[in-house]
Amino acid sequence: METWRVITTWGAPPDFNMGLDEALLRAGPAAPTLRLYTWSPDTLSLGYFQRHADVPGVDRAGAVVRRVTGGGAIHHTGELTFSISAPLAHPLYRGPVAESYARVHGLVARALAHYGVLAQLRGAAALESDRPGTGMCFHVSTELDLVWEGRKGLGSAQRRTGGRVLHHGSIKLAGSELETGVATLAGIDEQEFAGRLLDAIGRELGVALERGVPTPAERELARELAPRYVDPAFVRRR
Repeated sequence: METWRVITTWGAPPDFNMGLDEALLRAGPAAPTLRLYTWSPDTLSLGYFQRHADVPGVDRAGAVVRRVTGGGAIHHTGELTFSISAPLAHPLYRGPVAESYARVHGLVARALAHYGVLAQLRGAAALESDRPGTGMCFHVSTELDLVWEGRKGLGSAQRRTGGRVLHHGSIKLAGSELETGVATLAGIDEQEFAGRLLDAIGRELGVALERGVPTPAERELARELAPRYVDPAFVRRR
């Protein structure tokens, strides 16, 4: 049975969250590492190619970072963020990129089913949560996004480099002033849903999930990478 390392960090600083994800992408182990985490303060993560001017609500977040992945901005509050770092040869990511998204989103759908939520890939459907001009990830949808009740509730993106992949995503549990009208999971907190997601991943993939922590080398690399992620002009409540 394959063993995955699981790292949980609740209420972590935004620069650490992004630095550690990139450290795991660059220098993580051969076996996958699954991170489950939240942010403090509330943070707006911009897609790699976005400008501040693309997101009208940028000055209302507690901090702003720029991800190593593309896509729209995400307001990290009332949500669970996950990342999976692994070799590209891993079965979860083998083959067409679109199929790897569908596999990962299917795992989240299994966890949502525990709460009676029927989540599925958007396909060709139009969503009530689609809204032009906000710059927000959850207001723009693609056929691979996970949706329920006609609204987008999971956004994710990948970065592939050096024979490895980082797949990170945001699961909305509550809305925010920057992400109105999206799918949520009201009344469920981040750590409770994290437990359900772990159950779904272990069961569906047939893997053992072993709690762990970053290695000293991973921590050091994360510290080196962290400063470049945060724009000091937009730090509000560190």
